[in-house]
Amino acid sequence: MDNQTSFSALQSDVLAGTAVFLVALPLCLGIAHASGVDPFAGLVSGIIGGLVVAALSGSRLSVSGPAAGLVVIVVDGIARLGGFSAFLLAVLLSGVIQFGFGMLKAGRYAAYVPSPVIKGMLAAIGVLLILKQLPVALGLSGTADSGQSAAAVATPLGPISLTAVLITLLSLAILAGWETRALRRFAVVRIMPAPLAVVLLGIGATLALNLVAPSLAPPAEGRVALPSLESFAALQAVLASADFGPRFAQLINPDIWRVAITIAILASLETLLSLEAVEQIDPERRRAPPDRELKAQGVGNLIAGAIGGLPITAVIVRSSANVHAGAKSRLSAIVHGVLLLVSVFALTSVINLIPLACLAAILIFTGFKLAKPSLFAGLARQGFVPFAPFIVTVVGVLVTDLLIGIVLGILCSMLFALYANLRGPIVLAQHGDHYLLSFRKDVSFLGKVPLKHYLQQIPDGATVIVDATRADFVDHDVRELLDAFVADAPRRGITVDVRFQVREQARATRGWSLRRTTAD
Repeated sequence: MDNQTSFSALQSDVLAGTAVFLVALPLCLGIAHASGVDPFAGLVSGIIGGLVVAALSGSRLSVSGPAAGLVVIVVDGIARLGGFSAFLLAVLLSGVIQFGFGMLKAGRYAAYVPSPVIKGMLAAIGVLLILKQLPVALGLSGTADSGQSAAAVATPLGPISLTAVLITLLSLAILAGWETRALRRFAVVRIMPAPLAVVLLGIGATLALNLVAPSLAPPAEGRVALPSLESFAALQAVLASADFGPRFAQLINPDIWRVAITIAILASLETLLSLEAVEQIDPERRRAPPDRELKAQGVGNLIAGAIGGLPITAVIVRSSANVHAGAKSRLSAIVHGVLLLVSVFALTSVINLIPLACLAAILIFTGFKLAKPSLFAGLARQGFVPFAPFIVTVVGVLVTDLLIGIVLGILCSMLFALYANLRGPIVLAQHGDHYLLSFRKDVSFLGKVPLKHYLQQIPDGATVIVDATRADFVDHDVRELLDAFVADAPRRGITVDVRFQVREQARATRGWSLRRTTAD
């Protein structure tokens, strides 16, 4: 029985790994192209995510690889640092930083990032993905000559390829309709991932147009360009001729460290969010140790930076495909990595038939899901407090960069939290000549102004109860003002009863300098 169970689990993992490979292949290629790097870099990251990170990870079901959410960082990082080699050094350093996060057990701190900020970050990434992929989806070219190999329409922005536009529209239609109830009735739709269907559409279109109307076929510069690797010797030649490998001489460049820290923080955050999402859809609700995952991701990014890969994170799209395909263990992720490695050698000629418009459509659809209008409307309905940090994060990311946008969103959330905690800490109630002054929560120095206002309202001869039993902390300035009122009360004929918490009362009898001394 145990052998049968083990064989069944192995079979499930192999099938699930194959399904994830079919999802991951077009995503690796599309993310690499969107990042402005060689397609090989995307496949390298997918292979490392499958073979290295999966082996070290504590998660049974998560799948790692290049993430669409980091495309913006890659593009901006390469532009800021002046080349891919310098960016690779930042990726390598981000891996070291991530490993340090794991050693410091920093995984738990991700839970402190407010949900509206995370949603704002993802929405901004979605908007940027759409904006950056629209030129590719339209077949726009920077030169007039390159548009002549396919049907093109001249526009002020440049020649638009009608073939690319048609492929993009058909691809988006497939992606949008693939999960609808009408199409899910067909077995082929339930079995085949939507990105694979889009890729097959693009390959079929390339082959058919080359056969019947070569002038309309996507030109070479409009398709994936993966080097032919018929042997490991050819692979070594590609690695030797490409601009791979980090340049350690730039370690003193502060921009390198800024990009590295940005990658480490955002990759860690996306990984931990993905782990949480996978835990929710895992039938067995198995929890992955976040700190071990950070270490595994750190090792993966260190290797990716060393050999020419894009930044790696745990990716929810591939992870959810892994769960829904029936995966039982991390072996499925390893199988997907092995198949990606095999595809580099065995499927190069097929991969190079994929139009870039197909990959652009996949990323545009991904961006739309990240920034769908219902997300904005839903947060707006929840009120101004969650909506404001969301919008601040979105605008901050679009106007500046990801890290600054996230910091602005967190600061906005902190301001609202500070306002909520400081709002109305002191309340005055009156019944005849009796007054109840209640401290509803901890009172900082900002409570001195409302306290002074309330004390001025109390007339001579009144009876006052000061209830501070619910306050763990009362600021020195507030106590000083209250003590002055109590000292002056006999002259005004006011009876005062001050009630602190037991430990606060003990401190008050000794004088409250203990609290003050601690603060100094």
